[in-house]
Amino acid sequence: QVQLVESGGGLVQPGGSLRLSCAASGFTFSFYDMMWYRQPPGKERELVARIGRDGGSTDYADSVKGRFTISRDNAKSTVYLQMNSLKPEDTAVYSCKADYFNTWGQGTQVTVSS
Repeated sequence: QVQLVESGGGLVQPGGSLRLSCAASGFTFSFYDMMWYRQPPGKERELVARIGRDGGSTDYADSVKGRFTISRDNAKSTVYLQMNSLKPEDTAVYSCKADYFNTWGQGTQVTVSS
C-alpha cells in the first residue's frame, strides 16, 4: 500500500532554514506528481508546492515563492522541500502527498520561533 514518511522538521529561528524529506513506497513514484502541504495550528491544510513527475515543472503558493524549493529524486522515491528565510507564519505540520492517491503520512512539525 502507499506509504509516505516525512522527516526533517524541527524548531528554527526566524530567517533560518530546514530541509524536509518525504520517502514514498507502495507505488511507482516516478509516475506521479508530488505535493507538499502544510496545516498551521487552528487552520485548514493548504498546498505549498507541487512538482511534476520528472521534476521539470514546479509550482508554489504565493506565500512561499522565492523562499521554498521543491525537488525530487526518483531513484530514491523521495521528494524534498528546502525552506529558507523561514518566518513564524511558516509554523505548521508539513505533509507530502502523491497525486491521485488519498494517502497522507504522519507529517513533520516545523516551528519557527525565537
